[in-house]
Amino acid sequence: MLKFESIARDLQQSIEDGTLAPNDKLPTVVELCSLYGVSKITVRRAIDLLTELGLVSSRRGSGTYVKNASAIKRDALQFARSDRASGFTEEHEGAPVTSDVYDFCVVNPTAEIAQCLDIAPDAFAYYDCRVRRLDDVPICIEYTYMPIDVIPGLKRSHVEGSIYRYIREDLGLKIANFNRAVRAVAATPEEAERLDVAAGAPLLEFEQVGYLDNGEPFEYSISHNVGERYTLHNIVLA
Repeated sequence: MLKFESIARDLQQSIEDGTLAPNDKLPTVVELCSLYGVSKITVRRAIDLLTELGLVSSRRGSGTYVKNASAIKRDALQFARSDRASGFTEEHEGAPVTSDVYDFCVVNPTAEIAQCLDIAPDAFAYYDCRVRRLDDVPICIEYTYMPIDVIPGLKRSHVEGSIYRYIREDLGLKIANFNRAVRAVAATPEEAERLDVAAGAPLLEFEQVGYLDNGEPFEYSISHNVGERYTLHNIVLA
């Protein structure tokens, strides 16, 4: 493990065990250099990594602060890439991908989701529910929230196509990473009808918060995937 990764893991542990609480200020770069016996470049790389993981954010002229903890429990820090991180459309580039949009509106999300998105309890977010199809076969159903202030101008046409492409190409934002929890769940009667499976059929649930490269959350989503039609591929970086 590289030194900056080791420092990032150590700081993450301090965040997870409460030694560094939400909104606490991290020690300065100079103080971290002295603490770990490394250069400023190494410390900055560690902070950049924590920022990309959505754990801290920098305030110009003030310092680096711990972000509010996500409602999704964080496991040990893993440096990994997932095929789903690029988005469903890009993941299956070259194949016919379509979306059945069942809902698209502006909502005031629950307090728990607002916390995940690091927005005020009375703030608004886009909400969409859609089934993603590959070769006209339903693969998953997604329930997604995106803060209006972070992802402005989202339209139904984007939801029917690729939201991530809109974020990258139209808004010029960089999607950095996701914190994800994976569970097995049973299809509800409504999901069963939309996914063309039996009620109670096993689905693979991804609950995730997506972050931009500045550490800002841009998405909270839950997707239910038909296990026999989808395989998750991860590349773990040593």
